[in-house]
Amino acid sequence: MPRPRNKKELLAAANDNYNKLIQMADSMTEKEMNTPFDFSNDPSKKERHWGRDKNLRDIWIHLYEWHQMLLKFVDTNLNHGGNVPFLPAPYTWKTYGDMNVELWKKHQKTSLEDARKMFEKSHQDVLKLAESLSEEQLFEKGMYPWVGSSVLGAYFISCLSSHYDWAMKKLKAHHKNCA
Repeated sequence: MPRPRNKKELLAAANDNYNKLIQMADSMTEKEMNTPFDFSNDPSKKERHWGRDKNLRDIWIHLYEWHQMLLKFVDTNLNHGGNVPFLPAPYTWKTYGDMNVELWKKHQKTSLEDARKMFEKSHQDVLKLAESLSEEQLFEKGMYPWVGSSVLGAYFISCLSSHYDWAMKKLKAHHKNCA
């Protein structure tokens, strides 16, 4: 699916990939659910996240936490006159991997069931927010100085459909490892 270019495509891609991700998670076998993720034997999987996430709970939590960042980013800047960056201090786009590890650590006692509920609710919260915004608010360049040279919709795409793609790639690789 091509990258969404308008509100209708953004919402459709978010829902499509969400449904695919839920279906993929629901189809995991008991072996897949009980086998920790391990991609250490695949030299193509060098990025830090391949070693970070060990199970489906970690995936749900990662997606949930990025939803929370998006919700806070939009609320602070749109409704409270802020001009805060997307990533919380002290993190930058060069150090967000460290932030992801901290988010992972924060939830090691969160149950799989709670993680999924948190993810499902936050997905709905982000969709509701996207639906409440106009086409211009989401996709007009220069609409908000706090999104830089991008558009607000790009943040939604990154935290919804694109992030769900990332999660599905990880689950597919885990499925392959368990086969």
